[in-house]
Amino acid sequence: MADRDNGDVLMLEAPPSYGRQACSSHAEIIDALPYIDSDYADPKVKFEVDRLVEEEMRRSTKMPADFLKELPPLPTLNFVEYPMVGREYERVRAGRPPVTLDRSRYEFEVPAANKRNDETSWKQALQRSQRLLQYQNIRMENVDLLLKYGTDAWKQHNNRLEVYLTRMQKLAQELGEKIENVNRERKYHQQNTACELNALSIQWKDLCQKNIDIQIACASLEARIKELKTEAAERYKLLFFLIKVHPYGLAAVNELFSFQRLEPGSHHRK
Repeated sequence: MADRDNGDVLMLEAPPSYGRQACSSHAEIIDALPYIDSDYADPKVKFEVDRLVEEEMRRSTKMPADFLKELPPLPTLNFVEYPMVGREYERVRAGRPPVTLDRSRYEFEVPAANKRNDETSWKQALQRSQRLLQYQNIRMENVDLLLKYGTDAWKQHNNRLEVYLTRMQKLAQELGEKIENVNRERKYHQQNTACELNALSIQWKDLCQKNIDIQIACASLEARIKELKTEAAERYKLLFFLIKVHPYGLAAVNELFSFQRLEPGSHHRK
């Protein structure tokens, strides 16, 4: 507890810069010790924490989409050297469907009935049929190549995937071991310092209670001093009035004080 108006600090407090040197002004300081802190296991504490979290979320003006604004902006992508990739990127970004392949030129069509005697129409139909024939020849060649080399090609591809999978599993295992080692070190250090932290916590609570008691005592003394000052001021006014008004003046005042000294229980007013 601290009297901030008067600048008097009656309770131990952390300095204003505690834990803020290495973090930004908007960062939250997390000082939880999960391996020794058991307060959250208490149903009452858990209920109160959940209530405070829900209340803060209800009062917050920040929407879920606003949290992304605190992240650094995405890098600007440049597809100058790859215009086809750039067009595809813009299409996906705009949410447009992919462009389907135009297979009409691979379809065999005879000239229409009204163009059966047109030589140009027959030449175009012949070109389409030649393209279709060449397309089918290429497909047959691809099928032959697939039958001849497809099995080995898939085996090699699967082998590369297995090597990649093995490397990723090994990397994941190494990272898991590092995480496990960090957690073990945290648990070890937290459990070793638990007794010291508990002792310091008890000492801090005792000092806070002593400071509160001192503050209460000081407040009581200040109230008593104020009361005595008020009483002294009233007696001074009465003394001044008696000296000024009473016919015997100062002798009457001395007689009054002598009478008060003779009263039982009035010795504390000397």
